[in-house]
Amino acid sequence: MMRQPRVELAGSANLELVSGALRFRPEDTVWEAMLSGWRAQQQARNLKKGTYEPREKMVRVFHTFTNEYPWLWTPSHMDEWSASLTTEKGLAPSTVRGYQGTVRLFSEYLIDPRYHWTLACEEQFGTYPVAIAHEWNTIPHLQGYEGDPEARPFSRDELQRFLDYADDQVERAIRSRRKGALAAYRDATLFKVIYGWGLRRTETSKLDLVDFGRNPKAPRFGRFGTLNVRYGKAKKGQPPRRRNVLSVMDWAAEAVQDYVENVWPQFGFPDHRALWVTERGGRLRPGSINDRFEEYRDALKLPKELTPHSLRHSYVTHLTEDGVDRRFIQQQVGHECDSSLAIYTHVSDDFMNTSLQNALAPAFAGV
Repeated sequence: MMRQPRVELAGSANLELVSGALRFRPEDTVWEAMLSGWRAQQQARNLKKGTYEPREKMVRVFHTFTNEYPWLWTPSHMDEWSASLTTEKGLAPSTVRGYQGTVRLFSEYLIDPRYHWTLACEEQFGTYPVAIAHEWNTIPHLQGYEGDPEARPFSRDELQRFLDYADDQVERAIRSRRKGALAAYRDATLFKVIYGWGLRRTETSKLDLVDFGRNPKAPRFGRFGTLNVRYGKAKKGQPPRRRNVLSVMDWAAEAVQDYVENVWPQFGFPDHRALWVTERGGRLRPGSINDRFEEYRDALKLPKELTPHSLRHSYVTHLTEDGVDRRFIQQQVGHECDSSLAIYTHVSDDFMNTSLQNALAPAFAGV
């Protein structure tokens, strides 16, 4: 019986190490071959260039920090590097964990027997790569959100002032007969959409006219009953996640309808797909959204902690205060974990007091 030839996996040492190449500077040759192999292994898994190139760069940073080759790395190197990222560079735990995860992936690739790097290193250097990342020297992912705790939503009064001010800019531009009335109207509507559908800034900037659609269960919204978000926040190494967001605020749907039917055509680009068109026929960028937001916020002397993302926070918080089911809100904003909503929810004192009274009422009903 004939034996089948062994098929080498993409990224294996046997494919990356060219015969005779180890005669000169063998350490550097093997090191670069390891990185080349890891790149080939990730490409074989259909990972994109934007994923594996930053990973390789991070592993090179770790190599520079240790001043050692991978077959000499130990868990103590991970300890020292992690400590430097936290104490010297002051990086957030989520960032440090991401860096650790990248080095862990590379380490696991090297010690995987299917890729033969341990055998190649032992034969050449008398030692081999070992696992350097474990539960004692890496940061676990214990919660769904580790962002800035200073971020907060608008109060209802602040939100009303902000949206009223955005509308006022349209009236001022029209009265003064100056340019910018169309852009001001566009931006006023854009902020209402961010809040009205609980969107992220980038998701909003990439919306097209066709992304709105009808919801048969809510005919009162007309053709603006649902919003197809095609560029939701992606997991690392994966394409953007899509989700459908159901319209829940009548006034927001009416604002978009008015903009699409009466204002958008006046930009003069009938073949454009973007919902937010610039006066020169481009698509409004996230940075421009930031600029206009900060201009309005500062003119109103609102707190600097408020950002465009605060409108999304407000959507979650206000729906929670209005008694909307948390599972529904979770699906609307595209969170996989209910715990991720915690940082988005800053319910008011009035809401907390009302909830307390409702909770205590049965106990004191007979008193």
